[in-house]
Amino acid sequence: MSSSRTTTGTRRLSDVARRLHLPDGIVSTGWPQVAHTSRHRLGIEYDDWQHGIGKLTLSKRATGRLATTIDGIGLSAPRQVGKTYLFAGLLFSLCIDRPGLLVIWSAHHSRTHDETFLAMQAFAQRSKVEPFIRHVHTGSGDEEIAFANGSRILFGAREAGFGRGIPGVDVLIFDEAQILSEKALANMLATMNTSDFGLHVYIGTPPKPEDAGKAEVFTRMRRQAAAGELSDGAWVEIGAEPDSKPDDRVVWARMNPSYPRRTSAEAIMRLRRKLSEGDFRREGMGIWDADAGLGSRLIPADCWDAAKINIAPPDGIRCMAMVFDFDSPRGALAGAVRHVGGVHLELIDSGPVNIDALAGWLGERWRDLGMIAIAGGPSRTVLQQRLRELKVPARTLRVLNTPEYFAACAMLLDGFTQSRGVTIPAPEDPTLDALEASAAISDRKVSPSGWRWLATTPEGDKLPMEAISVALWAARNNKRQPGRRQVVS
Repeated sequence: MSSSRTTTGTRRLSDVARRLHLPDGIVSTGWPQVAHTSRHRLGIEYDDWQHGIGKLTLSKRATGRLATTIDGIGLSAPRQVGKTYLFAGLLFSLCIDRPGLLVIWSAHHSRTHDETFLAMQAFAQRSKVEPFIRHVHTGSGDEEIAFANGSRILFGAREAGFGRGIPGVDVLIFDEAQILSEKALANMLATMNTSDFGLHVYIGTPPKPEDAGKAEVFTRMRRQAAAGELSDGAWVEIGAEPDSKPDDRVVWARMNPSYPRRTSAEAIMRLRRKLSEGDFRREGMGIWDADAGLGSRLIPADCWDAAKINIAPPDGIRCMAMVFDFDSPRGALAGAVRHVGGVHLELIDSGPVNIDALAGWLGERWRDLGMIAIAGGPSRTVLQQRLRELKVPARTLRVLNTPEYFAACAMLLDGFTQSRGVTIPAPEDPTLDALEASAAISDRKVSPSGWRWLATTPEGDKLPMEAISVALWAARNNKRQPGRRQVVS
């Protein structure tokens, strides 16, 4: 990507960003033209780090298409950094340079949408900008800035259903991207299918714990960027280190590149006193909870809790699932009961595995089971061999291949989030429960052919979640009718 001359004396993006991921194959950028329009026609000046984000946003491959047109560009940054100013300038310049451009700017909450539109309206009323504007529509729910050349910027709130069904959209700006679900994203991305431009930008702050179930898109982009899997997208993260002290003004300069030049100490202090300690760390300092050792979860806590029952179903077809770790002699064993109302799942044990003892235990129970499903590391084949030596029939055993394992993970997520009849026990003490702990730190690691569970803390254990995933898959795919019913114990 070509570099541009810095003129402001401010820090470059590479010096500002705590995390910075670029898409593959960048050979040029459309930013110089946009920056020229901003400066010479609209009177807008950017700091050097803003120039860097602009170059990345409009980066191109050899084909001339945007390098981020598939996965988009994500920007995680604290409040009052200058995000709206930067993208207002970028969008207004694009609209002037590309007649007929259609832009949608959506926030999750109506309040945020209203605030953003007022800021953009004020932008449109600047003396150098106003000659390019045909009209500004201020109607409730259908705010619009229309340009003299036919370009338009539409504003609305996703919680009110805005943005779906509008054809021919060229640019999508997802404000409050930390509250953007996969479903909402799919509904809105479909509006860009006919565009030859296809710019989509995700702007947000680190998500709150209560928004974990709505932060799927933003969290996934961050995780993929960290894993080097965001080849067709970009990620920029600005913020303080997790152990930073919130009242240290040296930290303020690190977390907010606009301080003190554009963002005053008073403005940050207002945030500091207005927000709780946790919210200020997220929204004022840009610190993600996962970086503070709290991890991230894929299955929302409310969906997880809604599946808990106090009494297990007494009847049904029972299956077992054993998942082995790839890197240690550990594993997790789970049971499933398929009954008339759905599937009940229980974690039986997790930790170091004695394969001979486990094989003996399962060998005593196979006649009462529909299936024994095995997955994970190399020990899976050892257990299969031991069970065959104990005369467990091949029709009862199933060693999952990779696509089946991916399907099991997706099946579990769907079971909890789509009300597909999946239940789990309500633990007496959730703080001591291995399955509860596993769910709290298990997120998604995406690969080209599917996704698997990923522990998001160094000490976190994803094995219990893997085990109940495979148990659910076994229950749903079992065809065997055991002759006798026995409670899993």
